[in-house]
Formats: sequence, structure tokens, C-alpha cells
Amino acid sequence: MAEIRIRNTNERISGEQNVKAFLDKQEVLYEHWDANKLPASLQNKFTLSDEEKAEILATFEPEIKDLASRRGYLTWDLIALSDATPNLDELLKKFEQVHTHTEDEVRAITAGKGIFIIKGTDDVGYFDVELEAGDVISVPEHKPHFFTLMENRQIVAVRLFIETEGWIAHPFADPNFQQA
Repeated sequence: MAEIRIRNTNERISGEQNVKAFLDKQEVLYEHWDANKLPASLQNKFTLSDEEKAEILATFEPEIKDLASRRGYLTWDLIALSDATPNLDELLKKFEQVHTHTEDEVRAITAGKGIFIIKGTDDVGYFDVELEAGDVISVPEHKPHFFTLMENRQIVAVRLFIETEGWIAHPFADPNFQQA
């Protein structure tokens, strides 16, 4: 289940309803899918064949199509990252820059853990959303954020897009942002 840490106060918010209520106020969509419907052989596997990726997408097809129809997403894919991913550290450096997009950035975590760092309202500032299997988040267009892995450095996530070429990151220079 997702947990939030507000960076300027170190306050933590946990529990699905509390997380959802906080994120609603920040205009960030949060849902939870049943990660246990994934076959056990894929629940903790982070190096995937094309066939295994297709199986994960097929397993969550009803949820993906429901979310896509509600939010206007036209295409989706699956990303799997772990220490086995070539050039993982270089890839993470690219991810770990505050940026915005001209469409939502969506992740539905099917295995592992990840974290979004998001710029909230002025009274909140930056906050971390720690995600695990079953958590689904959509950061709205133009909202400064970035996504990275947590300490286990393993994740599998469905990504949904409006634009078929995927997200285009627009750097967001913020003198108030500090890595934690």
C-alpha cells in the first residue's frame, strides 16, 4: 500500500483512504489494483521476456482498459527495471530530474517498489509517494515531479499514455527542490 512522506515536515501518511484523500487534494489520481491476481511466478520477477510482459498486460487488461477509458489514455506498455537492466544508473540519473509533461504520467505497479517525488501545493511543498505492487498513480500534466526506484532497485509497472510516442519531459528548474 502506498505511503506518503511530506518532505518539509517529515510527516507520514499511510492507509489507502488517507493516501487517496491527500493525493486527491494534490490533484493526483490514486487507485489500488489487486496485485495478487498476477501469477505467482511473475509477482517478484524483474527480468521479463516479451511473452511474460504480454502475460502481465493481459492479466491487468480489464483494469488498464477501464482506466484508459476514464482518462483518455490510448496506448500502454510495461517497464521492468532492476540491477539486471543495462545502464540502470545512467537511466535513473535521467529519471531523477524534476520535470513536467504535457500529459499525465501514469504508473500501475505490478511488482517491486518505486517512488514519485511530486511538487504539491504551496502549503505542502514536495512530497514522496512510495509505491508498491497494486498501487496506481497518475501525476497530472504540468505538475513538477520525478520517478525513481526505492532501495530494492526493482520494479515492474504498466505505463499509460495519451500520445503514442510517450511522455516528453520538460525540465523544471526549482531552486526550492532539494534531494532528500
